[in-house]
Amino acid sequence: MSEAAQTNRLAGETSPYLLQHARNPVEWYPWGEEAFAAARSQDKPILLSIGYAACHWCHVMAHESFEDERIARQMNAGFVCVKVDREERPDLDEIYMTFVQAMTGHGGWPMTVFLTTEGKPFYGGTYFPPEDRHGMPGFPTVLLELSKAYRERRDEVDRNAQGWSFQLERLSSLPQAGTPGAMLPGLVEGAVDRMSSHFDEIHGGFGGAPKFPHSMDLSLFMRTARRRGRLDLMSQVRTSLEKMAAGGIYDQVGGGFHRYSVDEEWAVPHFEKMLYDNALLARTYLEGYLVTGEEEHARVARETLDYALREMRDPSGGFWSSQDADSEGEEGRFFVWDEAEVKALLPAGEGEVFCACYGIRAGGNFEHGKTVLHAEETAETYAAATGREASEVAQVLRRGRETLYAARAKRVHPGTDDKVLVAWNGLMISALADGYRVLGERRYMDAAAEAAEFVLTRMSRPDGALLRTYRAGQAKLNGYLEDHGAMACALLDLYEAGFETRWLQEARRLCSLLLDLFWDGQEGGFHFTTKDHEKLLVRTKPYQDGATPSGTSLAVLALVRLARLLGDDSLEKPARRTLELLAPLMEQAPSAFPFLLAAVDFQLTEPLEIVFVGEPGDERTRALIETAHRAYLPAASLALLRPGSGEESLVPLLAGKTLVDGKPAAYVCRARTCRAPVTTPEELAEELEA
Repeated sequence: MSEAAQTNRLAGETSPYLLQHARNPVEWYPWGEEAFAAARSQDKPILLSIGYAACHWCHVMAHESFEDERIARQMNAGFVCVKVDREERPDLDEIYMTFVQAMTGHGGWPMTVFLTTEGKPFYGGTYFPPEDRHGMPGFPTVLLELSKAYRERRDEVDRNAQGWSFQLERLSSLPQAGTPGAMLPGLVEGAVDRMSSHFDEIHGGFGGAPKFPHSMDLSLFMRTARRRGRLDLMSQVRTSLEKMAAGGIYDQVGGGFHRYSVDEEWAVPHFEKMLYDNALLARTYLEGYLVTGEEEHARVARETLDYALREMRDPSGGFWSSQDADSEGEEGRFFVWDEAEVKALLPAGEGEVFCACYGIRAGGNFEHGKTVLHAEETAETYAAATGREASEVAQVLRRGRETLYAARAKRVHPGTDDKVLVAWNGLMISALADGYRVLGERRYMDAAAEAAEFVLTRMSRPDGALLRTYRAGQAKLNGYLEDHGAMACALLDLYEAGFETRWLQEARRLCSLLLDLFWDGQEGGFHFTTKDHEKLLVRTKPYQDGATPSGTSLAVLALVRLARLLGDDSLEKPARRTLELLAPLMEQAPSAFPFLLAAVDFQLTEPLEIVFVGEPGDERTRALIETAHRAYLPAASLALLRPGSGEESLVPLLAGKTLVDGKPAAYVCRARTCRAPVTTPEELAEELEA
């Protein structure tokens, strides 16, 4: 049999997740008209399966059911089967996840939804086992019952689907409870107080197991703590950053963060690594370093960015999406160790020190007696307990990590989902730009600029709007609100890091497209999809932050920041209207809006603008810029004027600013009123401290 005959219709896709299923005996279709036409002509319902490449339970269900000839025959006989990568099609994922959560009370992946030939859902769930198990129906039972219902009780199925469709239409609308002027100054602090009540005083973070990093919450806490002098909030931030960095959720050998911890102590992670988590956490640790001065926070941020540059970067300059939790068929196998193995790798005496500091002991803390490394002792605490020099212990630990990294590199690596997604690249570009600003390492700026250049030149439509995904030389699928919002924010971060006007011009262009393609001028709010997107069951408006900031949060922040820089109040109006509409919901459920609350904080804070005048290559100009870059100024807008460049035509804020006695200068302006310019880093530091 030829290879083509052994594959299904997914073989022509670019998504690594879809390609993983191209040789299943299931006759998978990608989402599209061909699948729906087949369903209509065969009079079969659609079986829609949604997952992603780094999803452990997606792999489990694929092995148990989709690779099973008997179950595949049952799927093919009763349904037209459609496979979707949720990372490529978050629009579909949001619609049908809303249905599954409403129907079952919970959600997750893999997600399995049964649809009419019109795309209306009538039944759904997440993982189904291959046989009836512990009171849970097995997948064959579900298939049998639903196929029978569709054949014999079609009217009932259609009524059910119609009812759910009406409910999805209602749920997709932006709440209209908000009113003009509803942005109360106390909204953010009240929200933070409610969020902080769930803080884990012992282990840091929020809630119990499974425990997620909540990087956006911690960033919001820092903004509030700095402005309000809230030492209690900073204590929560410090504890969380320290405990996460010491835990197994952080890759102690290779850097970077795993998705979440299965326990409340951060000890054992779910091992996949997502680009977005590492981008968001790198920024949070950089902020933590600016606020606290703790070198450990800078180390974690640097190692996380270095991990992304080393292991997640496409040769084109973009960044890949994720690394799998599994290798050689086992979750975490690539990342875990046993005591004998570590002691055999390290010199006599050093192995004992390393095992003591990283919690490696007989029996381990993971399956099969293995250990997930976690920093049980620091060099300082171990040295104090054993009478050694802390510097000596630190060197032993450094050499040990390098040795283990080299040994681990010889193992079978987890799979990498090597598609480039615009929104997640935007988050990483922002993190790298911040890495350059805070740590002063040019390689981060170079990588950020290269990724931005790639997105703008290789992932754009003819009209300049962005495409969603790129792999194997092909960019495709209309970009979503989050893609345009994340890239607009990233371009603003690039501008404020290096002051290349091109990035500011591109940010302005993207914000204009964002308003044209996504803004609802009648009811307010932003749509998930472009106005020329394919017609789906409903056109949603995403407003809750999840593992990543929502498209609405990103769009609002981009517009407010750009409005400040350009002095264009018209850009701020749609952002403010959206915030006013959502204010009641932010007050009721603040934990669902951490990034949007940061946008509220920016919008409500008195404008702080810092203008530099001088050539960026001049050491004196550079010293002024670095003074601002190394200060924690979350609500500031930064701009630079090269004398004689005419840049004030783009940024009115620059008008009237000049060198002072021929020297580079910095102007600190509050509420559009500027203080006398300063020419030394010391003077600027005093102004910013005030």
